Amino acid sequence: MSEPTKRPAESTTSGRSSSRKSSTSPTGTRRAGRRETPRRRYDEPSTFERFRTPIIAIAVIAVVVGVGAFVFTSASAATYTCTTVDTAQAPVEGELGQVQPDMGNSHVSPGEKVTYAVCPPASGKHVNQSQRGPIPARVYGPDDAAVPNGWIHNLEHGGLVLLYSCDKGACDEASLAQLQPFVAGFPPSAICEIPPGAVGPVVARFEEMPTRYAALIWDRVLYLDTLDVQQIYDFFLRYGEQITDAGQWISPPEPQCNPPAASPEPSASAEASPSASAGASPSAAASPSAAASPSAAASPEASPSPSAS
Repeated sequence: MSEPTKRPAESTTSGRSSSRKSSTSPTGTRRAGRRETPRRRYDEPSTFERFRTPIIAIAVIAVVVGVGAFVFTSASAATYTCTTVDTAQAPVEGELGQVQPDMGNSHVSPGEKVTYAVCPPASGKHVNQSQRGPIPARVYGPDDAAVPNGWIHNLEHGGLVLLYSCDKGACDEASLAQLQPFVAGFPPSAICEIPPGAVGPVVARFEEMPTRYAALIWDRVLYLDTLDVQQIYDFFLRYGEQITDAGQWISPPEPQCNPPAASPEPSASAEASPSASAGASPSAAASPSAAASPSAAASPEASPSPSAS
C-alpha cells in the first residue's frame, strides 16, 4: 500500500502557511463558522482618545456659534409690523397735518411684537421701561435702533417725533446735517412749557410711510417731502398740547402738568383781600377825612388859588 497522502498545510488568504492552529471541537474536528479576528491591543488608545481635544474644541465652537446666532436673530428681529401704510391726504384749509385714528395706549413688554393698523403710528401699544419707552429725546442715525414700540410713549407724554426715510432720499449728507439745527431750535411745549430734550423731539429713521419726512404728535401726522422746520414747530405748538374751554385735556393722554384752569385765578385772591387794592382800603376810600369830609370840600384852602390858574 502506498503511503498515505499527507494533507497540505492550511494556508491563509495570502498564500502563506498558517502557524496558528484552527479551532477544533472536543472530538478533534474543525469547528465550522468560527472567524478568526485579531485581538485589539488594550494599550492602544481609542479613536476618541486620540482625537479628544479636537472633538471637544469643535463642539465648543459649535455651541458658541449657535448661541451667538440665536442672540443676534432675537435682537435683530422686527418688534413691530404694519397692516397698512398711511396715505398723505390733501391739506384742509386752516389745518396742519391730518388726524389718524386712535390705536390706544396700552403697555407691552420689551420683547413683545406689536402690529399697528396704520404706519407710521401716532398712537398704539408701547413699552413702559426706562430708556426703552419713552426713549431719550435725540437724533437717531440711520443704523440706530429706534422703533415705534419705544417712541410712541414719547408721543403719549406730549413729545414730537420726526421720522425720515432713507429709501426716499433723506439720508444723504446734506439732509442728515439739517436734523441737528432742527433739534437745537425746538421750542418748549405750548401749555406745560416742557423744554426740548425732556420727551421730545425724537428724530429717527422709519421707512413705512408715504413721504420723505413725517412729524408725529398724538393722533396727528404732518407729512412732508421737504424738511420745513418752521411748519413742524407750528404743528407742534398748535396740536401738541390741547385743552377744552372748560380746562380739560384733549391731548396728549398723559400730560406733564395741570391745565391752567385747574389753578385758582390770581385776580380772585386779590379782590378777596381787603389790603390788596387802594380802593378796598377803609383808610383810603372810606375815611371821613378824605373825599367824604364836608370840611375837605368846603374849605377855602381846597379851592384853586387865583395865582395857580
